[in-house]
Amino acid sequence: MPQRFAVIGLDHRHVYELTQHLQEAGMECAGYWPVTTNANVLAGFRKRFPQLPAVAERERLLDDRSIQVIVTAAIPSERAGLAIAAMRRGKDVLCDKPGITDGTQLDEVQRTVAETGRIFSVCFGERFQSRAGAAARQLVRDGAIGRLVQTVTLSPHRLYRALRPDWFWSPATNGSILVDLASHEIDQFLTITGRLDATITHAAIRSVAPERTPVSDFQDFGELILSNEVATGYVRVDWFTPDGLADWGDGRSFIVGTEGSIELRKNLDLAGRPGSQHLFLVTRDETKYISCEDRPLTAFRAFADDVRDRTETAMPQAHCFAVCRIALEAEAKAAAK
Repeated sequence: MPQRFAVIGLDHRHVYELTQHLQEAGMECAGYWPVTTNANVLAGFRKRFPQLPAVAERERLLDDRSIQVIVTAAIPSERAGLAIAAMRRGKDVLCDKPGITDGTQLDEVQRTVAETGRIFSVCFGERFQSRAGAAARQLVRDGAIGRLVQTVTLSPHRLYRALRPDWFWSPATNGSILVDLASHEIDQFLTITGRLDATITHAAIRSVAPERTPVSDFQDFGELILSNEVATGYVRVDWFTPDGLADWGDGRSFIVGTEGSIELRKNLDLAGRPGSQHLFLVTRDETKYISCEDRPLTAFRAFADDVRDRTETAMPQAHCFAVCRIALEAEAKAAAK
């Protein structure tokens, strides 16, 4: 019989991708809880997955022993509590990011994982959904650019003010901009350096343009600098993608090694190449363009295998917690200034 998952928490559009990718990985969706803070997300989910049954009682899904995994894109501050409830009922959990928004949640989720042996995983986009990022990580592991020196990641996002629910505007419910958006890049830095540690040498959060938002203190810009014994990493996240851009953001990564460099254009190529997932490799011998758009995504299949085999191939549990911890540390460092 196929592995089964249920969806609880249709509050962010990322739930579409989580559901689709798990289905493509061979898992069966047993149903979803239709309660939401964003009617547009629910309508979009029903349009994309008309065959899936809505289940009126959340507890029915949590208590159904035929369901192995709970998937959630609930209000970020509520994801950890839902994950704990699911794990206490013998289920593994795949969260949209951020899965953790404060230190108390992190402690409670870690304790629950230790006591239950269940999987708590967060869908960090660079790991689960970036084909170019996966190709770059393999090139670094293969020694294509020599020893790693530095990574720089720029991750602008479009604000979509009219589409955002009330919880989006508060770090108490959405997590700070570093906990939310920068967690992707922290995951990438730890993965590419092969470490679970990073010192935060700089972290900052700003409210640059309050006139663009319904609250005066919305965090629309954040940055941090990470370092460990392998490399240093700079991360910039913001909500300033211009409406004229043909995508929600022009995400870029620059990876510098002693013998070469890699540039990623994850969303689009301003030079005019069609599609997304563009990689540029420069070595001693050549300058090479690599299209990664057709590279398979493997992390969701690996997650499904981990659920079945009780392994940690998609993302080690310790790595997931390290990303969450460093993001919270960066938030605290920025707030202390």
